[in-house]
Amino acid sequence: MSNGAEVGAELALAAEFDAPSRRDWERLVEKVLDRVGGDWDRLVTTTYDGIEIQPLYTVDDPVPPAGLPGLPPFVRGARPDGHVLTGWDVRARYDVGENFDESAAAALNEAVLTDLDGGVTSLWLRVGDGEDGAVPVSSLDAVLQEVRLDLAPIVLDAGEEYERAAQALLALCSEHGVPDTEVAGNLGADPIGVHARTGRAQDVSAAAAFTAKVAERYPKLSTLVADGLPYHEAGGSDAQELGAVLATAVAYLRAATEAGLDVATAAARIEFRLAATTDQFNTIAKLRAARRAWARVLEVCGAPGIAMRQHAVTSPAMLTRRDPEVNLLRTTVACFAAGVGGADAVTVLPFDHAIGLPDKFSRRLARNTQAILLEESKLANVIDPAGGSWYVENLTDALAHAAWDEFTAIEKAGGIEAELASGALADRLADTWRRRSRRIATRRDPITGVSEFPLLDENTVERTPRPAGQGGGLPRVRYAQDYERLRDRSDAHLAEHGSRPKVFLATLGPLAQHTARATFAANLFQAGGIEPVNPGLADPSVEDLVAAFRDSGTPVACLCGSDVAYGESAEAVAAALRSAGATTVLLAGKPADIDGVTGYVHTGCDALAVLSDTLDTLGVAQ
Repeated sequence: MSNGAEVGAELALAAEFDAPSRRDWERLVEKVLDRVGGDWDRLVTTTYDGIEIQPLYTVDDPVPPAGLPGLPPFVRGARPDGHVLTGWDVRARYDVGENFDESAAAALNEAVLTDLDGGVTSLWLRVGDGEDGAVPVSSLDAVLQEVRLDLAPIVLDAGEEYERAAQALLALCSEHGVPDTEVAGNLGADPIGVHARTGRAQDVSAAAAFTAKVAERYPKLSTLVADGLPYHEAGGSDAQELGAVLATAVAYLRAATEAGLDVATAAARIEFRLAATTDQFNTIAKLRAARRAWARVLEVCGAPGIAMRQHAVTSPAMLTRRDPEVNLLRTTVACFAAGVGGADAVTVLPFDHAIGLPDKFSRRLARNTQAILLEESKLANVIDPAGGSWYVENLTDALAHAAWDEFTAIEKAGGIEAELASGALADRLADTWRRRSRRIATRRDPITGVSEFPLLDENTVERTPRPAGQGGGLPRVRYAQDYERLRDRSDAHLAEHGSRPKVFLATLGPLAQHTARATFAANLFQAGGIEPVNPGLADPSVEDLVAAFRDSGTPVACLCGSDVAYGESAEAVAAALRSAGATTVLLAGKPADIDGVTGYVHTGCDALAVLSDTLDTLGVAQ
């Protein structure tokens, strides 16, 4: 203030500099592209729904108005205050093993009480006498001992037994003195979800009649779930998941209104369950787009003021059995995206979910992930933190349109039940999974700790296996599964022979010239459980390489060096290695016509095929 500036004068940051235009930025980008070799399309990525992600978004990229939080179309959140006052609902999931008995019920009750003391605010229980991995209905009382049912809502996942499980829970609430008007949670009726999981068609009208029966007596209690996880876990895209849950909810709306409920009451009884993944921007946009699309459905149906209730679950498909601690990072990113996207309830699956039933430690980390984001990161202290981002708003709009196209295609085909019965939806999901699998195989969709930067000597994490459950419906896939099968082969080989299968890295030229490609090759082979043997020779002779190859005891070698080194000595080294007993000689680099080289490993190659073929060559059993 000593220089005479007025109090309250506008602070014009960088006002002395010229304002760059978009064209100025484009010229700079074009210079970089000229240097690295590529065109503008190299900067554009395309999602599995065909949405093109541009490298830059500005105010010149128009999108429809997003409205205000708590008001239709609810893009910016279902509540006007967001989660500022209370945070989102921290929901923990509970599965059980086989042979569930009294001691298992006591252990699960201890886990439930520990979670509630540690910040969990609602419980998601698998319940039913006819399903593996579910709490028997008769044990519900024991599992919920000392749980304040007026403070901790219960969400049931009871499959075909939803009505029996619901009756048991409601009786328990009555015994605990919870007034009917205060009972909250969700009774978990989802006949279409059961159809998707098992392949067996269910009676939707029965679930609707049940909803109508309990609606008046329990005004805060949801009854129905429109679950997107079966479609996500089948490998589907975000728009396919959204289209399926919208069609499911519409089917429930129709049945509930036929059962006597008005549209608004029926809509308020439905909770949507959606997957949250490490693609944080797609997850944020998916949750926002879902609310927009559902608001449009209810607007057409004459109930525009009812917001979608969302339950986000960190994706089971993205979790790995290998290097499972990395899942902590995945679930943190997914939970962050779910919170930013405005989910009403969030479930963080424990990092060992893909291995088996979680232990106390993994449960603690799962709930503390949410506690850190809520309490330390203050993530819920801002209403719709992504709102106004030109990128997020454009992605939300594009995804809403893609989801609406999928939804209307399902409706035109006769509805979600008809699509499941005919297999048409399964075929579309399978096509997306084929495309996704191809990108995973070529490492265009990397999986850290599995297809990229694997750890061969990782600590083994053992858990009680989770029951397989019922099959017959849509498949359940995990993105890492094919790489993990290769690692399983390697582990079995190690157990039988005392050593892992090996590949010799024949490094050509000075150390500085072969390090990058040797590192690339080593990373690739370890993804298949194959130990890379690098002699660490600096500018070795052909004789040095042959001697080191013989010492390695493997018949597979991979040449690693610069393009100059390949031109000077690749053929001679390949010939020498073949003469020394190498049955396979690979080269780390783009395919070229080099005598003696039998294959190539490079960015974008089919890593799964290379690894599988190499294990076969090394005699590793399937």
